[in-house]
Amino acid sequence: MLRWIRQQLGFDPPHQSETRTIYVANRFPQHGHYIPQRFADNRIISSKYTIWNFVPKNLFEQFRRIANFYFLIIFLVQLMIDTPTSPVTSGLPLFFVITVTAIKQGYEDWLRHKADNEVNGAPVFVVRSGSLVQTRSKNIRVGDIVRVAKDETFPADLVLLSSDRVDGTCHITTASLDGETNLKTHFSVPETSVCQSVSQLEALQAVVECQQPEPDLYRFVGRITVTQHGEEIVRPLGPENLLLRGARLKNTKEIFGVAVYTGMESKMALNYKCKSQKRSAVEKSMNTFLIIYLVILLFEAILSTILKYTWQAEEKWNEPFYNQKTEQERNSSPILKFISDFLAFLVLYNFIIPISLYVTVEMQKFLGSFFIGWDLDLYHEETDQKAQVNTSDLNEELGQVEYVFTDKTGTLTENEMQFRECSINGIKYREVNGKLVPEGMTDDSPDGSAAHLMGEELLFLKAVSLCHTVQISYDQPDCLIAGGDPFSQANGFSSNMEYYASSPDEKALVEAAKRIGVAFTGSSGETMEIKTFGKFEKYKLLHVLEFDADRRRMSVILQNPSGGQVLFTKGAESAILPFTTSGEIEKTRLHVDEFALKGLRTLVVACRHFSPEEYINVDRCLTAARTALQQREERLREAFDYIEKDLHLLGATGVEDKLQDKVQETIEALRLAGIKVWVLTGDKHETAVSVSLSCGHFHRTMNILELLQQRSDNECAEQLRRLARRIKEDHVIQHGLVVDGASLSLALREHEKLFMEVCKNCSAVLCCRMAPLQKAKVVRLLKTSPEKPITLAIGDGANDVSMIQEAHVGIGIMGKEGRQAVRNSDYAIARFRFLAKLLLVHGHFYYIRIATLVQYFFYKNVCFITPQFLYQFFCLFSQQTLYDSVYLTLYNICFTSLPILVYSLFEQLVHPHVLQSKPGLYRDISKNSLLSFRTFLYWTLLGFCHAFVFFFGSYILMGEDTTLMGNGQMFGNWTFGTLVFTVMVITVTLKLALETHFWTWMNHFVTWGSIAFYFIFSLFYGGIIWPFLHTQDMYFVFVQLLSSGSAWFAIIIIVITCLFPDVVKKVLYRHLQPTSTQKSQSLPASQAQALSCVESMCCYQHGQSGCSRLARLLEQMTGQCKASANNCQASSRSNSSHC
Repeated sequence: MLRWIRQQLGFDPPHQSETRTIYVANRFPQHGHYIPQRFADNRIISSKYTIWNFVPKNLFEQFRRIANFYFLIIFLVQLMIDTPTSPVTSGLPLFFVITVTAIKQGYEDWLRHKADNEVNGAPVFVVRSGSLVQTRSKNIRVGDIVRVAKDETFPADLVLLSSDRVDGTCHITTASLDGETNLKTHFSVPETSVCQSVSQLEALQAVVECQQPEPDLYRFVGRITVTQHGEEIVRPLGPENLLLRGARLKNTKEIFGVAVYTGMESKMALNYKCKSQKRSAVEKSMNTFLIIYLVILLFEAILSTILKYTWQAEEKWNEPFYNQKTEQERNSSPILKFISDFLAFLVLYNFIIPISLYVTVEMQKFLGSFFIGWDLDLYHEETDQKAQVNTSDLNEELGQVEYVFTDKTGTLTENEMQFRECSINGIKYREVNGKLVPEGMTDDSPDGSAAHLMGEELLFLKAVSLCHTVQISYDQPDCLIAGGDPFSQANGFSSNMEYYASSPDEKALVEAAKRIGVAFTGSSGETMEIKTFGKFEKYKLLHVLEFDADRRRMSVILQNPSGGQVLFTKGAESAILPFTTSGEIEKTRLHVDEFALKGLRTLVVACRHFSPEEYINVDRCLTAARTALQQREERLREAFDYIEKDLHLLGATGVEDKLQDKVQETIEALRLAGIKVWVLTGDKHETAVSVSLSCGHFHRTMNILELLQQRSDNECAEQLRRLARRIKEDHVIQHGLVVDGASLSLALREHEKLFMEVCKNCSAVLCCRMAPLQKAKVVRLLKTSPEKPITLAIGDGANDVSMIQEAHVGIGIMGKEGRQAVRNSDYAIARFRFLAKLLLVHGHFYYIRIATLVQYFFYKNVCFITPQFLYQFFCLFSQQTLYDSVYLTLYNICFTSLPILVYSLFEQLVHPHVLQSKPGLYRDISKNSLLSFRTFLYWTLLGFCHAFVFFFGSYILMGEDTTLMGNGQMFGNWTFGTLVFTVMVITVTLKLALETHFWTWMNHFVTWGSIAFYFIFSLFYGGIIWPFLHTQDMYFVFVQLLSSGSAWFAIIIIVITCLFPDVVKKVLYRHLQPTSTQKSQSLPASQAQALSCVESMCCYQHGQSGCSRLARLLEQMTGQCKASANNCQASSRSNSSHC
């Protein structure tokens, strides 16, 4: 129990050594004094708090805030020394703020715990005590044998022991890890692949030795020692034997694997960045302003203390006859007395620091975040997914984004490939209704494609159907089990047959060939079978020349039915055409360029026929290279180059990667808003460039610069300098940069400044072949640059988690690659196109609301405490308070809190339609412009001016003649203070009313209701003798004040004097120097496409849906939709564009 508690608190991490030894099925040696190694459990933790550390950790984070820490100090001072106000005046608001914030953050972390529990509680099957036992994912231990079925994800990092296949292989997809949807083949060692039953696995005696966990997804070094009949057999283990957590089993009925890395030690978890507390730019500005106000406070307190002692230098003021000092006061230390007086003034003026600012901001963020979830324009009807807010601390940051970093696969694209065109023997073809039709011809052949396809065309289709690593899956998986005929179901073109490909392109090409009439029907061992227009052909697979990033092509060597050997190869244009010696090379090159201009992904197909003597040399060369113990990779590369030459060009293909809806419009809107978009992907260079062109990230007119395949620091630096010179010399409006992962590593090592200089002069940057942590490094590079831009990262897979957590704002896409990105993001949306409204509308609204909230809070607190400071000049700096202690406590909590909270929830400077149709308005609020020092200075000086008018206006109007009562009764200091307080509450409330552009019934209710509440409360508070109060200085004071006509006159005159200049300034500025936002406010309703719904939250784009009831309730609350349901249906029928 003690160890468990220590682990929860983070004090007892598992012991780390260089290697780990895992006994399969946890069958530890029975002899000797073996001490098992300690390993992490299999729980995934994305939450910040535990039940043990929530209170101390949350309090520590809250008291890091300047205002909270400051009020804690003030509260302690009030407890320790005699101060003019009660400790309750500081302690109560502080307790309220800390409690509300803790509840909010605790609730958000509870949601993260809930998501973690779903993952950790998922059912899994493990082999224990000779049987298959169902348990929860979190209970898996290192050494457990786990069974995973088809289409399930691996619950831990497993070394593959066996599968339902005879050869012990399985196929997986790692889309949620590295963004690649290709099917990968993994292997088990021969000694364990025969253990296909629980009883055989239970009898297995094996030990796995491997390296300690590391984040590299593509590296694994280990060995397995299997004991058979008393003999130990040692086999090496590599990445091809390791099944990573988060990957998914495909095309295999079931596998058994032994857990080697669990929980937070799995490679998936190690690629997550540690979850750090993100702080918005607004919060940083608040802290800066608080420091300035703290300086003002210290200045006022020191000045008051000095003036007090200056005044008391005269004997008559030092010890007047009515206030004689005690003996203890006469003998006390002057220094201690000075410090005590300074602290007393500090307490008296401490309300200039707005403690309730933080709680109001927290409530605004928390309540405001619901608008994102309620926005029906961010709801995806097909998948029934609405936008999700995982943390509300960053709402306003959505309005400050300068850089967007986006993944490609599954984020910009649907990850669905479609065959569009091909070029065969210099002639372009397109597919029409399952027929291959030459360009310029119509589909008029009654017999399909067979009549047209002879010779080269047929060979091309056979090459496409055979040169791949495609696997076939059936609804009845037993067809591939030992003893079954792998072709039995495919022979009749079974509709149950499904292709799984080594890349989405391969799958699209093989499916297209099948539709045209040349169908790949399966493979078994060394045999591949195709069905060519009803005729079956079997080919013997002799060799596979695997794809690699340097060659950028893959090949197969086959023995055709007639006994001849042929090589089929396909790859990028630049990797094939230089090695071709025959065929329509120039025509095909032109066609490839045309395909690329259409945004299609291109592949070139070629072949080579071997004579028997040539093949013997090829076979000998390949076998020698594959069995070499030294320099195997170099020898294989030489062998591949020797084989893949003298090629005959067959043709090229054009495949479209289907983009998500409105991706191009979204990227263009972001660009108009002044946001630079970077695409970071693990895909190949050609693929990434093709998608960038098709989605509008790169324009056709853009000058594309390349930083690719750099092999040394010097080479990389020289290329960067060349690019920088080109940017200066080329008179091109826009540049785009393409960089790969290897070159990026070199650039970031020693040439960061040069790399950043090139990047900043490019309007679009594309990074390809990126590892997950490299994505995070790129985001960090921009984040920490001198300009400190606000960054946003968006992705859908576990490979995007690091950059999502690194960026200021992280957004997860609810795609097909699992929920890791969504769970670790700040916000989650269903489609990339929703990003435009999230930033341009919600981000804009959140920022202007909270910026005004912050400035207004400082303004009203300056108004509040400055009269207190001025009053000291009239009371000999005796620390007499101008306001009653109840007014001091309730000013920020009750009297002036609700209007600004409602304003910060519902304010809309511009209609949402206008914000979306004019993305340039986003630039008006960029760079934290509404919280600039100039704006801050304006609000602060305005507060001081109004405070002077409150105080001296009241003093001039009634200070000289205090006999304003009808019965001749005189006003006292409490009446004067109450008059100042009354004028202040009315003025600051009406000042906010002047700032409000978007009025709802709630704004009216809280604005006029706050003023009415103040009057009603004051009448009750001063009109009754409260038995629990020690003194009641305010008894009947407020009633007396309101019974005076002169007081009413003073209130009206002072309020008008304060606010009239504001009104004049607003009118003049709007007419003489209007901003683009103000111009947009004056658009007619027809141009704004005005709706009667708050932020379009009560209508779907097509009629009613399930959330409409909630939305109608909201719009009724805010007074926006007058005829709710009828309005929505009518606007739907009129095909209005609902923001």
